[in-house]
Amino acid sequence: MADQMQWANALSNRSSLEAAVTEVVEKAVSSLTVPADLGIVFISSAFMSEYSRLLPLLKEKLSVGVLIGCSGGGVIGTRDQGNTEEIEAEPALSLTLAHLPGVEIRPFHILGEELPDLDSSPLAWVDVVGVLPEQKPQFILLSSPLGAGTNDLLQGLDFAYPGAAIVGGLASSGFMNGRIALFCNDRLCREGTVGVALSGNLVLETIVAQGCRPIGEPLQVTKAERNIIIELSEKVPLVVLRNLINSLNDEERSLAQHSLFVGVAMDEFRVKLQSGDFLIRNILGVDPNGGAIAIGDRIRAGQRLQFHLRDGEASAEDLEILLQEYHNQSMGKPAPLGALMFTCLGRGTGLYNKANFDSRLFHKYVPDIPISGFFCSGEIGPVGGRTFLHGYTSVFAICRSLSTNW
Repeated sequence: MADQMQWANALSNRSSLEAAVTEVVEKAVSSLTVPADLGIVFISSAFMSEYSRLLPLLKEKLSVGVLIGCSGGGVIGTRDQGNTEEIEAEPALSLTLAHLPGVEIRPFHILGEELPDLDSSPLAWVDVVGVLPEQKPQFILLSSPLGAGTNDLLQGLDFAYPGAAIVGGLASSGFMNGRIALFCNDRLCREGTVGVALSGNLVLETIVAQGCRPIGEPLQVTKAERNIIIELSEKVPLVVLRNLINSLNDEERSLAQHSLFVGVAMDEFRVKLQSGDFLIRNILGVDPNGGAIAIGDRIRAGQRLQFHLRDGEASAEDLEILLQEYHNQSMGKPAPLGALMFTCLGRGTGLYNKANFDSRLFHKYVPDIPISGFFCSGEIGPVGGRTFLHGYTSVFAICRSLSTNW
């Protein structure tokens, strides 16, 4: 009989770190019939003062080939009955163990100052990661929110490994100026990016739910400089925006005061744009005199954009549409093993007024697999064939084997 891939997750909300480690290790190990090649651990920021104790405690009870992880303002995992829970702002520990025959697992820790210049050749990025492009790796990244150079890293990986799935998130604390932790094998790190490159009999399929709905019509940027929109469809951007807001109903106008965003179309040639075709970016400010609008990304003349609103209803609708599409496209494929979920601190109960919303909706369309993850300070996932750092987003990575013959 072929050596089958296995994936398990265990979640604990014990207030004692020793008890939590014991619980997740015992449950996760007992769910596997073979040794684990990869471990992924997420620890709640409620254990902030005990981050340094986590790896020694795990080492006493667990043997695993490669281990990565980080801290989060909330932690996501699967209970005994198969129910996934998103535990926010309380003690929690989530441990995923995977047996991955036919998969090469390459861990790494990269500091921001070690990143090549963006003008460097792909080989410079290959040297940093230590995996050849012909190995067709998939990446899981966990980064520090400060000083890691995450945007540059994502551009470099896209450049060196075209078509690779790249997912992850920025470690978070859930507290203002709270400490974060990154874990790579037996090392506790405070800076940079830890991650794994996974090559071989495995694919990570991604769902990136940005949680917005478009308002108005698509517009073309006719003049721009860096991240500043100077002219929009040959009109003053602020005038265009004011006219749009005046056309909204009372509820939408109220929402626009605090939840208005810009969606930048990623495909210049797509005629009919839908919600998944946009990269959502913040509006950073407006020039009341000149009427220009600054956004949280570079923009150039010729690009199309559309204003968007975000609320719980829009986020739920966006995620459900993407999950329906994924479900329909998955017919006939090998059954998924497990999933990782990287979701924004601004989602969860604060957005939906109920717990476990995104993970439960995911299980409606992708049932019976363990999910683990954490609440991030920024989420990493692809849109339009390129990898970006997002906000207010839920990124899912579903793990499948490429073949059933292993």
